[in-house]
This record gives sequence, C-alpha cells and structure tokens, in this order.
Amino acid sequence: MSDKQSKPNILFITSDQQRRDCYGFRGRKVQTPHLDLLASEGTSLETVITPCLVCQPARASILTGLLPRTHGVHDNGIDLDPELGEKGFAASLSAAGYHTAMIGKAHFATYHTFDYTGQVESITGSAEVPEGWRGPYMGFDHAELILIGHNWWLPEKPPGGLAYEEWYYSDGRGDMKNKLLWETTREHKGAPQVWSSKLPVAWHNSTWLADRTIDYIKQERDQPFCCWVSFPDPHHPFDAPEPWASLHRPEDVDIPEHRTRNLEGKPWWHKAALESDIPPEHFELRAKYSRMGQLSDEHLREVTANYYGQIALIDHSVGRILTALEEEGLADNTYIVYTTDHGDWLGDHGLVLKGPMAYEGLLNIGAIVKGPDVPKGKVSYEPLSTLDLGATFMDWAGAESLMETHGRSMRDVISGDGTRESALSEWELLPGRVGVGLSLRTVRSKTAKLTIDLTSQAGEMYDLEKDPHELTNVFDDPAYSELREQLTEMLMARPDDIKPNSTPVGLA
Repeated sequence: MSDKQSKPNILFITSDQQRRDCYGFRGRKVQTPHLDLLASEGTSLETVITPCLVCQPARASILTGLLPRTHGVHDNGIDLDPELGEKGFAASLSAAGYHTAMIGKAHFATYHTFDYTGQVESITGSAEVPEGWRGPYMGFDHAELILIGHNWWLPEKPPGGLAYEEWYYSDGRGDMKNKLLWETTREHKGAPQVWSSKLPVAWHNSTWLADRTIDYIKQERDQPFCCWVSFPDPHHPFDAPEPWASLHRPEDVDIPEHRTRNLEGKPWWHKAALESDIPPEHFELRAKYSRMGQLSDEHLREVTANYYGQIALIDHSVGRILTALEEEGLADNTYIVYTTDHGDWLGDHGLVLKGPMAYEGLLNIGAIVKGPDVPKGKVSYEPLSTLDLGATFMDWAGAESLMETHGRSMRDVISGDGTRESALSEWELLPGRVGVGLSLRTVRSKTAKLTIDLTSQAGEMYDLEKDPHELTNVFDDPAYSELREQLTEMLMARPDDIKPNSTPVGLA
C-alpha cells in the first residue's frame, strides 16, 4: 500500500462566530443543505466547548492544544508566540509526512496594533510581505491568508494585505469593488451593522476561499494533506452579498424565546460589561463595533436573516469543496471536520455578538465529523473541546505531538463509546474590551455549567437539564451546594502551568 493510501487526509473547516444551533439539521430555519448532509453521513458532536469566548485565544488553542492562560493569548490583541505556534498540530503533522496548509482567516496575531510589531498578520507587517508570499506560517507549509475578512474595514490595499487582498486588487477594479462592498441593495429598517452587499458573490472572500481550497486539493491529491479552511463569516458586520442576503426573509426567521435583558440574579460583571465606560483609546472600535444595545424584534430579525445568509453562502462553498474532494477520488480517505471558533448570543438574553457572559450560544459550538471510521448518523453529547482537535488529527494521522498539550484525542468518543466528564474555557479579560478586567474560568459538564471570576469570586451556575435557557443562576442556592462543589473541583483541576499575563499589542 502506498503512503498516500495508508495515511488519511484531514480537511478541517471552520467558520467564525457561528452558533451551534444555526444549522438546518439542528432545527433552526437556516438553509444549510451541504452541512446537513455531512452530519447525516457522519457524526454530530453536540457539546464542543470553545476554550475562550473570543477569536484570538480560541484559535491559538486550536493550533496549540493549550488553554489560553498557558499559550499566553488570553485575550484579543495578544500575539501567539511563533515558537509555540510552530510546534502546534500543523508542524507535528508536517513532521509525520503530511503537507499542511492554512487557507483563509488565521488570526494568530493582532491586526490593529498600537505600534509596529512586524507580524505577518498585522496591517503594517503585511505591507512588508513579498508579493506572492504563501508561507510557511505557524507550522503550516502553505498559507493563503485573508488579512481580516470582516467588512467593517475595506480589504487592505497592496502592498498591505495578504493573499486574498492581493487577488482582490489584482484586476485593477479594487476601488469599484470597495464601493459595491459597502452599498446595500435594500434598507434594513435601521438595524445596526446590517446591509445586503452589492459586491458580486464571485469577489466575496467565501467564494475565493472555496476556489483556493479546491485548487489546493487538486494540487496536493497525490500526498497526504491536512488543510485548515477558515471562513471569516458569519462574524459581524452582517453583510451577506446578494442573492444570499435575501435567501431568508426577516419575517420568517426564528428568534429566541427569551430575548429580554434581565440582569437580576446575574453576577456583577454582566451589568459592568454592558454599561462600563470603555477607555478612550479603545472606544471607537468597542462602542460601535463590539457592543450592541438590546435590539427590537424587528432589528433582531434583520440581523438574523443576514447572519443566516452568511452561513448559507459558507454552506454553498463547503458543498463545492466537498464535491471537489469526491471528484478527485479522495472522499473515502479523508476526515472532514466542520466547526467554528466561538458562537454568538444572537438575541439570547437580549444580547448580540459576544462578551464575558458564557451562555450556551457563545460557549458551546458543536462540530460535525465524517471520515473512514466515523459512525454514520451518530449524535454525541459528551463535553469536548476544540483544543482536542489537534490531538485528534494526530491520532488519525499516526503523528506525535512536538510538545506537551492539554488536548486529548476525541477519536474514542467519535468512533467508540468513550466518555468525558467536562471541558474548560477561560478568559483573562483586559479592561479595554468592556471597561472592566476579569479573570473568568468556566467548566461545562454534560448537564451543568459553572463560571467564576477568580478576582472577585463571584459566579454563576446553571442546571442545564432543568434550565436549558440559563434563566436562573443557582450559584448561591444551598440546594445546589453539592453540584457547585463538584464543578469547582473540575474547574480547579486545570493543569498548573499558567503563565503571567501578557501585554496586549493592539485591539484585535
């Protein structure tokens, strides 16, 4: 048997800020036919916890298999140490004979920096990258990156930007595209950060990402590969291009049953995170982009419909990629994983976007897995973590990790009857995001969840069997003292390898 036949490929696909429930097969009114099919032909993991509630720490944990306070990226605006990143799962698989690639949004380093950092992913650093640069980067042999990918900002003009931006401007139509990108085909009743972009879908980064992945699969079909395909959507702003922006009518989308803000019984930081003054140097970005007031039902429907459109375009792009995998004869020997970095409240508890309230819509992101020994139609509720992904990839590939990690292969859960007790998440929150600093630690078991701010010792705990919507905080309820003790013990079992707090180099 050839090396190609004996080693399976790994196709790892992520979105950005997609809720676990926002798939057709999980009951929401969003059109995801390709992802629904993937789930029916593979295994659906219903409880997969993000190691952090925001992008940079969560992505660093996926790559390294370490919790945020250990790899040092414990908040946005902190760069992952390249020496650590270059020992992550990509480098481990490369050492085992795999060709590894990162296509799309990486976000291992900070875009908007206070001062010059020289990092490839910083706006200023990207201008120093040679034209045509395609890696290596953070242990990946090949890197075709999108610099930011969220259209609150226009794609960075060359010499800034990376592979996507280079392509976007290469035909000389960049200014025309940028004008269309920020124009809307229709009004959205004043809903914040929502427009139906006039940018033709052929120029959208989701389309480019699928194109580049298909080309990569065709090029590398004769050797084992691991490719991380990273879509920047459905992260805000909610700017799906037509016709995807109009695929779901606002009046038809489903919105949460419990969508009114009620801070009664919640720990102090809920109110503080929503109402504290943000430092002046962070105010412009955080107040206008990262904070969103409670939306009317009309506005929430507009946000949700466009969010669904972004997801549907990703689903279509995933369908194109999976079709290419089949056409190249690789589908039967490829593990496919689809997940995201973190979720979005999307109206739960009157909240939208993300922040230091670890409700399920933000914390529990789920995953879909298909592959050679993956059961068809299986559904698992074992509490897993995305920091387990690298260990799982290495297990499938027969590779050894280049460093000690916190991650544990999920293969026994996916393909057997393995169980898990709990999964951890943490966020050492700097004051620049919401106006207060927090030291949050969360543990999620199969049926309950506990979050504690270690600085103030305030906390929240939910009995998810009796209270799936997380309405009643039982942290101080004497009837739940035994459960609190059990969860606290799980929380404090975290490995004793925490590093000192890092210094932020920028905002995100």
